[in-house]
Amino acid sequence: MSFQVKEPILIVGLGGAGSKLAMQAKETLNSDCLVISNDQKDLQGDCQKIEISTGSIVNPSVQLVRGSTYEVLEEIKSKISNYSTIILMTNLAGKSGSAISPVVSEICRESDIGLISFAIMPFKYEKDRIFNSGVSLKRLKADSDCTVVLDNDSLLESNPDLSPKDCYNIANSAIIHVINSLSTSEISTETNILTTSKEGQDIEESLRDSLKMLYGTTSPNAVKRSMLYVAGGENIPVGVLNSISSMTRGILNENNSQVELKSSSSEDSKIVMLSSIQGMTKFENYDPLGVIPQEDTLDWSNPDCSIDCKLDLYQLE
Repeated sequence: MSFQVKEPILIVGLGGAGSKLAMQAKETLNSDCLVISNDQKDLQGDCQKIEISTGSIVNPSVQLVRGSTYEVLEEIKSKISNYSTIILMTNLAGKSGSAISPVVSEICRESDIGLISFAIMPFKYEKDRIFNSGVSLKRLKADSDCTVVLDNDSLLESNPDLSPKDCYNIANSAIIHVINSLSTSEISTETNILTTSKEGQDIEESLRDSLKMLYGTTSPNAVKRSMLYVAGGENIPVGVLNSISSMTRGILNENNSQVELKSSSSEDSKIVMLSSIQGMTKFENYDPLGVIPQEDTLDWSNPDCSIDCKLDLYQLE
């Protein structure tokens, strides 16, 4: 089953990376834009803005930012209530994205608004961020009609020579590539893994890197449908396009996976692959308690958050 994008559309960007992606996507889809963050530097550009205040706390925790987000819950609801589809952009490695994502997705679910979420996952060395990103992703997937996940760590494993900044640029480019095609292609309502490669490779090498990145996230048997976006495909020989399509079908097991090809105009040639997943991914291991079924989880209804109750309590010796 595919996700149906309905107008009017609101693009919501959370935190620094999410706000930059939202501003780019806004121009592509000619839609409205809302940026939410606890950092004033993220609230730039020509769009609606909501600042999350954590008071005098300079380095708030994810839980404190989330608790502060609930204080502006009604303002967020009023901003998104008039839209049929919300496109959520978030970097779950960032504090703002990880904290605010479950709150916004919860509002969309309760308001019965269509939600497609684009989430970027952290590098493996960002150990202090992995747990919170796993918790947020689990809630995001439960609330969203469609979830697209790009794993920075798998991208870096396929290309160890890349700097973090290069990875961010490649990830953002791949997401915008999918956004550009929302009006002409179908995206499955299952969890979707977005993979790609660095610039300057030939098209077959780009495909291999994309597949390697995919297999760093999930098993081949979990892939049910793959869409190959071929950047610069209009300038690539038809024989090469047929070759990479056949290669992908062979690798993904043609009996279990459907492969579709979509070309686009671009100066650089590379593959961006969007794969629908049915089964486990590496992200389930990010939250050690994630294996517990939802019906057996006591605190599922509200995500973990902390608030400043301003209680005048004295330390007891």
